[in-house]
Amino acid sequence: MRTFSLDGKSIGNGKKTFIIAEIGLAHDGSLGMAHSYVDAVADAGADAIKFQTHIAEAESTSNEQFRINFSYEDATRFDYWKRTGFTFEQWDGLFAHAQERGLTFLSTPFSTTAVHWLDKIGVRGWKVGSGDLGNWELAEALAHTGKPVIFSTGMSSWDEIEDVIAFCTERKMDMALLQCTSKYPAPLKDVGLNVIDRLQNDFGIISGLSDHSGTVFPSLAVMARGVAIVEFHVVFDKRMFGLDTKASLTLDELAFVVEARNAFHSMGSEVDKNTTAQEMGKMRKLFGRSLALRHDLAKGAILTEEDLCLKKPGSGIPHKELVNLIGKPLTRAVPASRLLCIEDIGNEYE
Repeated sequence: MRTFSLDGKSIGNGKKTFIIAEIGLAHDGSLGMAHSYVDAVADAGADAIKFQTHIAEAESTSNEQFRINFSYEDATRFDYWKRTGFTFEQWDGLFAHAQERGLTFLSTPFSTTAVHWLDKIGVRGWKVGSGDLGNWELAEALAHTGKPVIFSTGMSSWDEIEDVIAFCTERKMDMALLQCTSKYPAPLKDVGLNVIDRLQNDFGIISGLSDHSGTVFPSLAVMARGVAIVEFHVVFDKRMFGLDTKASLTLDELAFVVEARNAFHSMGSEVDKNTTAQEMGKMRKLFGRSLALRHDLAKGAILTEEDLCLKKPGSGIPHKELVNLIGKPLTRAVPASRLLCIEDIGNEYE
């Protein structure tokens, strides 16, 4: 089974699912809000928090228009990246805060300059968004760091996915591929669980889901299947301003997914039926049944099959001995209100 280590955590199919809480730009350029998300995500129990590192001049131009014109103050996406971006020192502070709270810090780089910044502050691995699968300039920059890379595949064909696998294999990179549907929110019918199956079965790739449905159901479904990684956007409240809000989970929903992940992982433990049976010995006697009489019988009565039945508890003569009791005389009177015992038959039973 393939695995790799990310920030000291083992990631692989069949391992405890690695949960990434994607903040993206839900902070809307507020550094204080970004730090608040670090604490909230840590309190909810996620493994990693992920932001997006946009450096407008290195990534975009004034020609880049909005996919959806949602902003009240930005004329273009360039303006949006500029307003919501952080300085190198601010990213360094967020990284340090996440480390203090026990979170793996991830931030998707949208330029090679962003790669340089994030590598310099010490990120342990990379997450590449769907739009940059096939951005070979970015891929080469990531490869040179020697750190594991998680790719989303929301806009990619199978040929393009195979190209990325070949690229990483040739460079001996630790990698994972996430099924993703680049719709916000993504309808449940478009989540694509079959893609995860193919990534695992046909390519043997560490795989998972980057979910944009805005519900907990896809995460629960894939975690029950034992996927390596689950990622989804989170917000404090779905009434907040932001392009991805409708495709996000709340912090309470994040905590629920974490609880479910831990439960699913516990249920993956192997159970040995023989060991369990031994451990349940006392309960088996309590709920089991033993041979008893259907009606009171006097001393000397010859036992017949019609005289015998099974009653609780299971601490007396077991049913398998029934054939050995038929035809034996009772050494004393026996009421039907108690279990039959060896002394009731005496030497005749031996």
